Amino acid sequence: MPPSASVAVIGVGVVGARVARQLTSSGISVLLHDERLDAQHALAQSLRATELTDLTKLDSMTTPVVVIATSSAQAPMAKILLELGHHVVCTGDDVEDIRELLQLDENARQEKRVLIVGAAASPGLSGLLVAELAPRVDTIDEIHVAFHGTGGPGCARQHHRALAGDAVGWHDGEWIDRPGGSGRELLWFPEPLGGKDCYRAELPEPLLLHRSFPEVGRISARLSATRRDRLTARLPMMSPPHAEGGVGGVRVEIRGSLNGERRTEVAGVAERTGIIAGAVAASSAAALLNKTGAVSGVVTLGDGRLNDRALLDDVIRRGITVFEYIGSGA
Repeated sequence: MPPSASVAVIGVGVVGARVARQLTSSGISVLLHDERLDAQHALAQSLRATELTDLTKLDSMTTPVVVIATSSAQAPMAKILLELGHHVVCTGDDVEDIRELLQLDENARQEKRVLIVGAAASPGLSGLLVAELAPRVDTIDEIHVAFHGTGGPGCARQHHRALAGDAVGWHDGEWIDRPGGSGRELLWFPEPLGGKDCYRAELPEPLLLHRSFPEVGRISARLSATRRDRLTARLPMMSPPHAEGGVGGVRVEIRGSLNGERRTEVAGVAERTGIIAGAVAASSAAALLNKTGAVSGVVTLGDGRLNDRALLDDVIRRGITVFEYIGSGA
């Protein structure tokens, strides 16, 4: 890549702004674009970054990587950016949008570009944590992910819809659908979160984790929710979402066998969701900016096509602390 190579960030809400700040703190120049020109201008002034009012003027030589951090569907824009010669990092978690992004694998391969799908907190960090835990067992039978909290308003609305949707899961070799808001489990996140009631929801984690770990027999994802969340999930949101949610959490549990004995490994993170997502997306963009080799097509974090250990290490260097459950007697 040329020395002046930069990263474009499309969407400067809670997640996009965090991505831009993370990249500039690493010495990587950024270009900012948002339909809200006032928000774009304010962040550009703060970071001394370049504003980009016309996406058609993006140059794939000087701006080889683009991070899409919009709350709207990201697949249509990703397809265009791939055709223009950019590597693309997507941060969305809408199931239908994720399905459309996965279908762009051939487009990315033809352009010899990488499309990272689900580079946020969950999905994103969750896949990296599974990849980190996987070598601790001989075989993995089950992966269970839980998520608590929201980033910006778009994330809050998406999670509200997720509790009313159909929860997809991978169960003994076939896809299953369960009603959102069912399957209550009390799961423990790192402090200060502690125990949270978590329920099935329309989340893309099983789709992406099955792609990364096709040998695993059971994969599920749950979302924390209150009784009010469940009761109102099929109604419009009763009050406008906050500009940024509080402390969020990602919890990953793998079950398998080691030397013939059952083994469970659990890891998690407790931090503002926007900060987690920003760190993961920024680390992904930086990895693509320095990419060498023949990797192309759709990449999901944890699938081993990029250096997952190096990516997780970079996320940790950006201030995200990963906790591991080591037993109540420890």
